[in-house]
Amino acid sequence: MSPFALQKSSAAVLRGPKDLLIEDRTLYPPPPSSCQVKVVATGLCGSDLHYYKFGRNGDFAVRAPLVLGHEAAGVITHVGSEVKHLKSGQRVAIECGIMCTKCDYCLKGRYNLCRNMRFCSSAAVYPHQDGTLQKSMNHPAHVLHPIPDNVSFDMAALAEPLSVLIHASRRAKLAAGQTILVFGVGAIGLLACAVAKSAGASSIVAIDINQTRLDFAMENGFASQTFCLPQSEPAKSPEEQLRRAKDLALLAKSHFGSQDGFDLVFECTGAELAIQMSIHAAITGGKVMLIGMGTRNIMLPLSAAALREVDLQGSFRYANTYPEALDLLASGKLGNIEKLITHRFPLEETAHAFDLLARGQDDYGNMVLKVMIESS
Repeated sequence: MSPFALQKSSAAVLRGPKDLLIEDRTLYPPPPSSCQVKVVATGLCGSDLHYYKFGRNGDFAVRAPLVLGHEAAGVITHVGSEVKHLKSGQRVAIECGIMCTKCDYCLKGRYNLCRNMRFCSSAAVYPHQDGTLQKSMNHPAHVLHPIPDNVSFDMAALAEPLSVLIHASRRAKLAAGQTILVFGVGAIGLLACAVAKSAGASSIVAIDINQTRLDFAMENGFASQTFCLPQSEPAKSPEEQLRRAKDLALLAKSHFGSQDGFDLVFECTGAELAIQMSIHAAITGGKVMLIGMGTRNIMLPLSAAALREVDLQGSFRYANTYPEALDLLASGKLGNIEKLITHRFPLEETAHAFDLLARGQDDYGNMVLKVMIESS
């Protein structure tokens, strides 16, 4: 058989809310500037879960069958005729944002804001760009990154969410000696703790509503102290919630023994209350880095930020981060990072894996953090 003879590749295809089937698709030869990659590992992300549950993620609804997945690594099986820096058999992490390279943002090195970005597993553009939950795929060579020898495929798949934190840390100018507060200790929040620790932060503390996740963060050295937000009835008005946010921030700072607040706050939940708390939890002259994607429109205590010169910064995806992410994964500086992966499933069980991720715990009561889909 010719190495480029048409073949079939299994893929997990989403057609609507919780309507995901394994289908065989034709696998074509890679274009000249692309490689064909056998996908070995894909981590499931919160945005993937939104598409699976609701058939949409925010404003972006699935309008045609879509292959999900964008945290992935694999092995090159065929190389396009114009590709010179990669070879067949090479292990690579798959960066799933395909930028145009020509718009103003791309030319300035901020390609995460590319006007013509095509991101795998996103319905933001039409036709949609299929993701990595398939056994083999073609992908542009310039966004394939060689994996260090001591980094597994599962760990290399974490280069994508890790890139989110590297990009956010660059924007926030994370530095050694800073005090760090992280809101939310899901996979992204735990990576925020790990990146801060690798950068030499003097203290790292975390807030969540889930005590089990906070215990995990403590037991595995991601945070030195934690605070579980008390449950309460919903606020009766926006003004009441703003007062509650300030009171809870003061309570948390007292719990941590840091009345002045924290140099840098990573907000990884997207929850309105947590964002409001973040402003009060930052030290005068500090920063709040908004990473979580959740509540679209919220009321903020802007005067509390302005009068204390607390900077609010947004962060969207990443740019030029994969080499650093892979080097960091190879360095051993991200202690216990492998424990973020709590469950693994074959491609054929992708729907079950999404259901498990949605529940947040497995049939034995074990916490679910990062679920990895592995192809043989």
